Amino acid sequence: MRAWQAPSVPDVPGAAPRPVVHDTATGKPVDPTQGDERAALYVCGITPYDATHLGHAATYLAFDTLGRAWRDAGLDVEYAQNVTDVDDPLLERATRDGVDWRELAASQIDLFRRDMESLRILPPDDFVAVTDEVDRVAEAVAFLQETGSAYEVPTPDAEGEDLYFDVNHPTDAWSLGDESGLDRETMLTLAAERGGDPERPGKRDPLDPLLWRAARDGEPSWDSEIGPGRPGWHIECSVIAGDRLGLPISVQGGGSDLVFPHHEMSAGHAAALAHQPLAHAFVHTGMIAYQGTKISKSLGNLVTVRGLLDDGADPARSGSRCCRTSTPTTGSGSTPSSRVPRRASRPGTPGHRVRPPGTPTTRPTWRPGSGRGSPTTSTRRVRSPRSTLRSPGAQRARRSSPT
Repeated sequence: MRAWQAPSVPDVPGAAPRPVVHDTATGKPVDPTQGDERAALYVCGITPYDATHLGHAATYLAFDTLGRAWRDAGLDVEYAQNVTDVDDPLLERATRDGVDWRELAASQIDLFRRDMESLRILPPDDFVAVTDEVDRVAEAVAFLQETGSAYEVPTPDAEGEDLYFDVNHPTDAWSLGDESGLDRETMLTLAAERGGDPERPGKRDPLDPLLWRAARDGEPSWDSEIGPGRPGWHIECSVIAGDRLGLPISVQGGGSDLVFPHHEMSAGHAAALAHQPLAHAFVHTGMIAYQGTKISKSLGNLVTVRGLLDDGADPARSGSRCCRTSTPTTGSGSTPSSRVPRRASRPGTPGHRVRPPGTPTTRPTWRPGSGRGSPTTSTRRVRSPRSTLRSPGAQRARRSSPT
């Protein structure tokens, strides 16, 4: 999918030191590139059903700053961002407004592009619509089902059964809570607030997240090897990040409201698919407050980028204010120390249980395009920068059409 026009970037002499970032998983400042000359960044994108607000702007400006700092340090930066262009909030808004969900998504994506151009944010190398990746996500879910990490839940109102991820199925590189550090009670509360369904009967664990939503009447769906339906929220980012950037990436980024369940579960999916971490660091921007209150759709106090621009605001000044206002937080809302050393040692990430470099895995490893029934013993080296979910020379996913 087309991104947006890149702003000019000045060529500045010299090289800056490598930036360090606050890793939510460890609570420490780290160099997420681990000394490599390549930095891989994945930032979760929008669900295109409403205008870009200052919370979006602050997040994308923060990670634009990180990308520019890496470039200034002489690193080769690869950046991918998704667009969740089919999801319940989008469908609900389209129904409310009496418009086709595809038209609503297209209009809001175009508005987002214009807002990013106005803020002079560097575009991602890969700007990926989830609707372009349905086949690949279905392949990944099929692999998880065959290897025991996914299971069916009875779904009487659908053509097939919904598929869920088993958070307690053992993996080499993740266990529940590794990324967020939250206790179970907090996880259950946040899951219910942020798109999960902990009360659904038939699940092995209330925290198990949806991988594949079986087709329902009146909803868009795609034919796939696991039956008609559409992707769950978290698995789409695991597949796109691994396919476009290779695992582990340097930084998985987003707002602090994505720490749990989204980034926690995306890390779990990646570990089950590739047997290694999703990222070396999980980095989050804080929430934005307006007149002393957190901005939110439910409170009706959103300040949009387009509204400010239409009122004559200077994008450069608005952008700097966003960055000053946004404070990184953990999933539980606590603020990390502001003391960040200029240099950081290699991050040892508790709970990740990563094998030493060069150690082969003898467990099944999913690769894009491998198809159902393909998990076989793999002896591929798992720590090469572009290994695992993306195979060498892999072609871009074919566009699927909703039925």
